[in-house]
Amino acid sequence: MAINLQETDGGRTVEIRISGKLVKEDYHHFVPEVDRLVHEHGKLRMLVEMGELQGWTTGALWEDLKFDVKHFSDIERVAMVGEKKWQERMAHFCRPFTAAKVRYFDHSQIESARQWLAAA
Repeated sequence: MAINLQETDGGRTVEIRISGKLVKEDYHHFVPEVDRLVHEHGKLRMLVEMGELQGWTTGALWEDLKFDVKHFSDIERVAMVGEKKWQERMAHFCRPFTAAKVRYFDHSQIESARQWLAAA
């Protein structure tokens, strides 16, 4: 699987590691887990680690857009952690699709990303 989830902060924060190329089926595991956490805890904070992300298939992109619409206001902060310029641009691109505060961090700043998520 290209998506690995880990709950922290009692389930209010989710760390997501993405590797390889995302396909539609990856979302069949990811989305129900996020749905469950939103139901249990309300608004979430997410750390999305994209170091080994190689992109999406068209089907995965569609699933991602559906996820963004469904959870537009369920996520309050997203720390996107990567190591490539296109990943940083993607963090800026996704801002209109969520009510969350979105911030990009270089992979060397992952602890700063966690601190930013934990801040009030």
